[in-house]
Amino acid sequence: MQFTGTYTAIVTPFKDDNIDEPALERLIKSQIKGGVDGIVPVGTTGESATLDYEEHIRLIALSVKFAAGKIKVIAGTGGNSTKEAIYLTQEAEKAGADASLQVAPYYNKPTQEGLFQHFHAVACATHLPIILYSIPGRCGIEIGVETVNRLAHDSVNVVAIKEAGGNADRVSQLRAVLGNKFTILSGDDALTLPFMAVGAHGVVSVASNVIPREVAHMVRAYSSGNTSLALKLHEKYYPIFKDLFIETNPCPVKAALAMLGLMEEEFRLPLVPISKASRDKLRKTLKHCGVLK
Repeated sequence: MQFTGTYTAIVTPFKDDNIDEPALERLIKSQIKGGVDGIVPVGTTGESATLDYEEHIRLIALSVKFAAGKIKVIAGTGGNSTKEAIYLTQEAEKAGADASLQVAPYYNKPTQEGLFQHFHAVACATHLPIILYSIPGRCGIEIGVETVNRLAHDSVNVVAIKEAGGNADRVSQLRAVLGNKFTILSGDDALTLPFMAVGAHGVVSVASNVIPREVAHMVRAYSSGNTSLALKLHEKYYPIFKDLFIETNPCPVKAALAMLGLMEEEFRLPLVPISKASRDKLRKTLKHCGVLK
């Protein structure tokens, strides 16, 4: 199974501190209509850190149900405890997910050998394809290029990486050691085209929560060789790519979705709504890009 293209890091809608299932269904249906290749529930953007196990598994099951086989579901099932990551991954497999996104263990800062042993154990415990997730800005560690290479050759189901370190040179290094079969996805909307220029195959996107059709169009244009159209789309929507990170993700993207009437702007502490200044700037950007009237 290939994991190239556009995958939306889907937000988790809340209402009265519960999962807002109707809002989640609307959002996933808008992704299908927008032409994305898949969704990634219960990742960073899905506020996985504030969900209990039951909610986490329920969100994956709901995502599979609402996706209805029309787009892929890559379940965020990583953790800083290997036992927890295995449990969530096995539950995601039972729920019908197409793959698992495995973030680097955060806070405890394992060595590269520890990272290898962690991901190896998860990969051995499931038949699901594993997409590694390197995001040193949140985890405090990077999944080393050699560690990725070792995992890819050791475990047949380690098939891809979401690269969110902000460094295009890493993409070149990964491509050099892993060849073309191993999939690299950008973890940053603003860097999708630069990463694809040196060998990435698409993006796990925050912006596509808001503009799924536009992000998918940009990625497909570049992949098909229409680089001028891809660049034009990048330039048009770059202000949105940037302003959706004006404060901590996913607070701005939830604010944008609320402005569009798609869900309540509700979070769980310690996340809080964005400031008035940030909200005004974001609203202005959405209007300027033609997303909001």
